[in-house]
Amino acid sequence: MKKDVVAGLGEIGFPIYEILSKGFTVYGYDINSDLIPKASKKFEQHTTRFLHICIPYSKNFVPKVLKLNKKFLPEAIVIHSTIKPGTTKNIQKKLSIPVIYSATRGVHKRMSSDLKKYTKFFAFDKTIHNSKASSHLYAQLMKKSGIKTKKMSNPITLELSKIICDTSYYGWVINYAQISKIIADKFSVDYDEMWSFSDEIHKFLGNRPKLFPGFIGGHCVIPNLELLNDNSLNQINKINNIFKKFLDTKTL
Repeated sequence: MKKDVVAGLGEIGFPIYEILSKGFTVYGYDINSDLIPKASKKFEQHTTRFLHICIPYSKNFVPKVLKLNKKFLPEAIVIHSTIKPGTTKNIQKKLSIPVIYSATRGVHKRMSSDLKKYTKFFAFDKTIHNSKASSHLYAQLMKKSGIKTKKMSNPITLELSKIICDTSYYGWVINYAQISKIIADKFSVDYDEMWSFSDEIHKFLGNRPKLFPGFIGGHCVIPNLELLNDNSLNQINKINNIFKKFLDTKTL
């Protein structure tokens, strides 16, 4: 009997482990041995089908993945982490087995339900031996686990999609809320009343979203900017810091 391995049992990895283990043989692995589910330890010696990478990105991400590959000897690797564009290609160059990138969407506190709400995009290098068969098997695995999937043309497109069309886009929209809040206060007008002017426009056109003007914290929007390090997108962090100074003056 073959097993799947979920490496990294954090906010993404543990929900993926829970979902997959309901229908398949899954071994949950983490550098913190206390996080490894006791129920999965009996599968440790089974041959590995997919190695699901759910560890946070760092400068040592590639060596860590290669080390995990050596440890579990999977038939294919699936990366669920948000990663620097080009990382999938970099890892694939070093391995003969298929490396699939499958970006994750959802809010961490409800990730288990969001994994089944959002389509799980995936992409791979079609020139690699067994890549099509592995990707088909991955799609079937997800489908049987209640997760929809959709294939993209290549990993770099999906790697960029996660940063540009998800977290950074969200950051830009929050930035505009931050800027409009600063201006509203400058003229001593009510933020919500000012924004009520756009309610019907957004209702009919869907392109005037109103967001709460809060400081961007957490470990998605701002940290993901560093993965791309684009001068234009880095303005998100600069505006966020300007807004923080604005908030600090309000609390004095």
